[in-house]
Amino acid sequence: MHFLVAVAALIIIFAVLWDAFETVLLPRRVSRRVRLTRLVYRVTWFPVTFIARRVHQARTRERILGPFGPLSLIILLGMWTMLLLIGYAMLQWSAGSRLANTTGPVSFGTELYMSGTTFFTLGLGDVTPISPLARFLTVIEAATGFGLLALVIGYLPVLYQAFSHREVNISLLDARAGSPPSAVEMLRRHCEQDREGLTQFLRDWERWAAELLESHLSYPFLAYFRSQHENQSWLAAITMIMDTCALVMIGLNELPPQAARLTFAIARHASVDLSQIFLTKPVQPVDRLPHADFQALVALLRDVGMRFHDEATAEARLAELRSSYEPYVAALGHLLLIDLPPWLPAAESHDDWETSVWENGAREVVGID
Repeated sequence: MHFLVAVAALIIIFAVLWDAFETVLLPRRVSRRVRLTRLVYRVTWFPVTFIARRVHQARTRERILGPFGPLSLIILLGMWTMLLLIGYAMLQWSAGSRLANTTGPVSFGTELYMSGTTFFTLGLGDVTPISPLARFLTVIEAATGFGLLALVIGYLPVLYQAFSHREVNISLLDARAGSPPSAVEMLRRHCEQDREGLTQFLRDWERWAAELLESHLSYPFLAYFRSQHENQSWLAAITMIMDTCALVMIGLNELPPQAARLTFAIARHASVDLSQIFLTKPVQPVDRLPHADFQALVALLRDVGMRFHDEATAEARLAELRSSYEPYVAALGHLLLIDLPPWLPAAESHDDWETSVWENGAREVVGID
């Protein structure tokens, strides 16, 4: 019996430490389906989304979902800690409970208490090991606890730096593509103000998509970190960029397609790989660009002097490109409760930089819509 408990304890300890290594240190994709971290996120994400899906107001829904990303790291650390405490307590018990307790007999509860004080290096002294093996396990557990906590705390700045870097470019879309961002608005504003700068802009987003791929494959839980505004998100940003690239790729006058092809390739790569990380199967999304909206899109671009090289086949070629990425981003959007961006700008919308709480309040007072 003691031998079986010891084996089970070693399996628990190894599983936790390996999971922590893969989650925090290993800089590559982990494709294994059975993982403690994945189990924690599935169990905790379901009740949050169950409530959020029943909330129709976007701002309230984001208030529910917003804390989940940072809070999930605390839950994950708590789960690792709890399992390690139990595992080392089981090891001490299987070794014969060779502990001296100044307050009474030694029980499994005493083993758990000893494990906790050792893991957090409290050193209270009311329960002490009295055999060489018990002392050895105590030292190993103290080293494990100190190392795990230092590892997680040390990597927090790295995680938040990756999140902050992701959000900077998303914030820049506000004045460049509207809120929420749309491909048509992106092209309209660049063609009216800085048509030559669109190529450099797409190159910048090519690098952003590559960095997103690298950071979110290494730390998938960053995908749960929400943006500052409810009409902004990393998924909407990367989808809008692929929408823009698709329009340029099918042929718009005076816009070279090479930069768009390169950006589209890495953005689709990121979308597909992240979809695989979260085990989300591609789904057929609701048509984001029906025929009537495509005709409106053509008219809006024509107003700023942009025409397709072959308008007769443009819609079919665009649909073919859309089918290569929309099923993946739609699956991610369903999982993460993130709305995909529209193709056309809203009729009456304001960029985030143009609005504030005070201005909205003033509109309500004087009856301005």
